[in-house]
Amino acid sequence: MTSTAQPPPSGARAAHPEHLGHVIFIAAAAAMGGFLFGYDSAVINGAVEAIRDRYDIGSAALAQVIAIALIGCAIGAATAGRIADRIGRIRCMQISAVLFTVSAVGSALPFALYDLAFWRVIGGFAIGMASVIGPAYIAEVAPAAYRGRLGSFQQAAIVIGIAISQLVNWGILNAAGGDQRGKLMGLEAWQVMLGVMVIPAVLYGLLSFAIPESPRFLISAGKDVRAREVLREVEGDNVDLDARVAEIEHAMKSEHKSVFKDLLGGTFFFKPIVWVGIGLSVFQQFVGINVAFYYSSTLWQSVGVDPSESFFYSFTTSIINIVGTVIAMIFVDRIGRKPLALIGSVGMVIGLGLEAWAFSFDLVDGKLPATQGWVALIAAHVFVLFFALSWGVVVWVFLGEMFPNKIRAAALGVAASAQWIANWAITASFPSLADWNLSMTYVIYTVFAALSIPFVLKFVTETKGKTLEEMG
Repeated sequence: MTSTAQPPPSGARAAHPEHLGHVIFIAAAAAMGGFLFGYDSAVINGAVEAIRDRYDIGSAALAQVIAIALIGCAIGAATAGRIADRIGRIRCMQISAVLFTVSAVGSALPFALYDLAFWRVIGGFAIGMASVIGPAYIAEVAPAAYRGRLGSFQQAAIVIGIAISQLVNWGILNAAGGDQRGKLMGLEAWQVMLGVMVIPAVLYGLLSFAIPESPRFLISAGKDVRAREVLREVEGDNVDLDARVAEIEHAMKSEHKSVFKDLLGGTFFFKPIVWVGIGLSVFQQFVGINVAFYYSSTLWQSVGVDPSESFFYSFTTSIINIVGTVIAMIFVDRIGRKPLALIGSVGMVIGLGLEAWAFSFDLVDGKLPATQGWVALIAAHVFVLFFALSWGVVVWVFLGEMFPNKIRAAALGVAASAQWIANWAITASFPSLADWNLSMTYVIYTVFAALSIPFVLKFVTETKGKTLEEMG
């Protein structure tokens, strides 16, 4: 699936005020996929220790159950574009909503560990689809004058989904008396946590029936009359519909469908710019950010924090994630992508280094010493803040802008795949690494954060203020 056509040379067309509210509703409805992306990715955080206890498994097996969803994510992301080009963006959203729903029900009612793993793969597939469909649909429907701001709905929805999942987990844990395996509504608390996702999943499905199909897909399917109706809905009554349809048709015909072989070349298999994209994706994950969202409750409990408090800290970390994302959205076009990435890297080195130091102390009565405990807690929030205000947003901006037009789609696909694989590697390895040496695990993440600084300085080119055509 390709993104929307470039803005017309005659200047950005803005929706009239009476249409803008409708456009915002459309973008928000599509961004519900992003909310579910964030919610489903992070909700497992509340169930990790209960799953370990329920099925009496070690860290290695536990890690595979948590990380296996990422396999589904990679497959879903890789196939969503083709599915959407074949059956439409809205149908793709509806399939994703169904998969989110059945995954939530199946994960809440597993009869065995492998059954839980299966439903997590299904949920991962839905996440992968949502990660592709939401941004592409919003870009294709939004008027050019509002495309950037409406496009940010997806990232905002993801971080809000993460925060809400942690808040819900905390509430459920308290309702179950602070026991992840405590009984609630006839189920164990962790099962309720995973099952609650049915509510936003069903809402996403219902909202998909209330928004129009992308004009771009309608034109590709020969439904020009309906495409004109949608364009009038989102761009206003004064738009020249003939010119807009002709513009979209021309853009679609002139696009180069990049393929994998277009990326080959250079000394090391891929062209250098592709390796830079892969490097950005890998560094984004190898600093250990998803440990904060998949395992934070387990992490805090392992150093003596009460389960209820550990769930609360997971929620406060998610709020910090939202704050950092907002900061990034404000400054990414003001100070540039590269300076923001460097600021974030320095902040992450400090936060991760302090966590590594704090976790190097022996537990006293099952807890970190008071000073080290507070340092670890504050440093964890510092790390998430600096990640969110930099690499969490900047990497996706870079990947959307840095590649030449003729290889952009294929290169972005390879870089995104590298990101899912790196995410899987960190997620699958953390429990075993933490059992080995928690402090050294954070030293490893600190080293990757430090190495990202020379990588950005030497290999990454600033893209602020450049048109896509200027990228080659």
